[in-house]
Amino acid sequence: MKHTKKLLATMLMLSLLLAVFASCGAPSNVSSDIVNIGVTDTLPSVNPLLLDASEIAKTVSDLQFLPLCELNDKMEFVGMLADSITTEDHINFTVHINENAVWSDGTPVTSRDLLFSVLRYASPVIGNTSMLLYAFEGFDENTGFVTEGATVEDLTGVVALDDKTVRFTARSEMPLASFQNTYGRYIHVIPAHVLEDVPEAELAGYAWFDAPTVVCGPYRIVDYDRDHYISFVANERYYLGAPRIPKLNIKIVEASQQYAGLRSGEIDFVQQTMGNIPNEDYVGVEALEGVRVRYGAPVTNQSVFIQTANLPDVRVRQAILCGIDRTALLDGLLYGSGEIVDGFLSSVSPYYSDALVPVTRDVARAKALIAEAVADGFDADEPIDFYVNSGDAVFVNGASLIVSQLAEIGLTVELHTVDFSTLMATAGTMDYDLLAVQYTYSPVDPYPDVAWLLSGEGSWTSYADDELNAALAHSLTSDDASIIREDYLTINTIVQRDVPMFSAYIIKAMGAVSTRLKNAEPCVYGSFINVHEWEIVTE
Repeated sequence: MKHTKKLLATMLMLSLLLAVFASCGAPSNVSSDIVNIGVTDTLPSVNPLLLDASEIAKTVSDLQFLPLCELNDKMEFVGMLADSITTEDHINFTVHINENAVWSDGTPVTSRDLLFSVLRYASPVIGNTSMLLYAFEGFDENTGFVTEGATVEDLTGVVALDDKTVRFTARSEMPLASFQNTYGRYIHVIPAHVLEDVPEAELAGYAWFDAPTVVCGPYRIVDYDRDHYISFVANERYYLGAPRIPKLNIKIVEASQQYAGLRSGEIDFVQQTMGNIPNEDYVGVEALEGVRVRYGAPVTNQSVFIQTANLPDVRVRQAILCGIDRTALLDGLLYGSGEIVDGFLSSVSPYYSDALVPVTRDVARAKALIAEAVADGFDADEPIDFYVNSGDAVFVNGASLIVSQLAEIGLTVELHTVDFSTLMATAGTMDYDLLAVQYTYSPVDPYPDVAWLLSGEGSWTSYADDELNAALAHSLTSDDASIIREDYLTINTIVQRDVPMFSAYIIKAMGAVSTRLKNAEPCVYGSFINVHEWEIVTE
């Protein structure tokens, strides 16, 4: 169980996709045979060995070096490089690589490639801390690394059973969904026969990854500028079928440019979590001829974390929750495109229960709670420090409304709008009372996030509860969704009661696609699973 408390800490970027970047500079703005994907996320690196959990970095890796599996738009795991991932005891997980999978030079993809990839992900020289391999036997329990200079023969917890089958052995029980979501979706397989002779110390900055010559995915990079664009060409040997579109561009633009790009035809496709379309542009985008919109599943939570070490009186935290009009926030900021929940799970999760009714605004109750706390020594005149990402213009406005609503119940809140890096640095301290950030709790595997955030001292909340921890532990003992749903109902009920965090709202973001594209559908999960089947409709 030790490893699971750390899973979220190294995967924060799954849900912290908030920044916007420089104006687009991609080559070929409008072309009859090139598809342009508009994104507003940063590009940390195109090297899969440096993969963090940001959506754009994962997508770039997915297109070239397949993950073992992926989630589709129905929240189902489907095979990508692997055709099956199974377990009988929730300790040993058997991965079978598709028999037809080949590299673009015709070499079969084998267990050797998967073991080599895992070995490099675990390299202390490369130093990727996001892969969480400490969950498995044979890796350092704290870092997830192997000993410098280790070989595949040293991977006692990841073993090849034959040329196409690999067994992963965990230190403790793990649900199959956790293995699939945390490892199956994030371990990208790189070609051992091309890279095994490259010294470890050179791999992190290896220029080959900027334009790889051998891939197993549907596309490969031929040119990129980390602030502006990534250009791909099709892998004609892709084992699921040669892509029907020869060239793709990912164009990194400011959020305000998405509407103009869709209108001019310079952008063909906007996925909900990588390509923020500002809410104020929704009506305009919906009215565009030649563009079809799709609102994504509600998965991005505008979370507000409360540092309970600084606000230890539960009555004050309860007053904060019932002093805010979250429906007004949702309607005023997102035009109703989202939902209100208590706890961590949105309605799209298989573990969501509508038996827990969200708290609504009750000014009288909030004032009474504050009065009780003041009578017992709480200083209502001491400012409560509230930190918000300055790059999230929508919620900056929402935070101002929250400040005024909390003033009505007798609380003084001081709003601090800081850049994203500063916000994350602040989150690692206890120098805040409230801290808001967009956060995606995996609908199919919420355990790592919840376990870390509610793990007591050192977490973003400094909150822990024995009954809650028991429910979390019990959720790991079954793959039965109905049992896990009851566990999370218990967890979310306790969170609603003790308020170590709350959800301001869940965002249901807009995606968009040009009608000149066939078989392309913007989804929160699974948008690019069938990218090889995308087609350009010609007149």
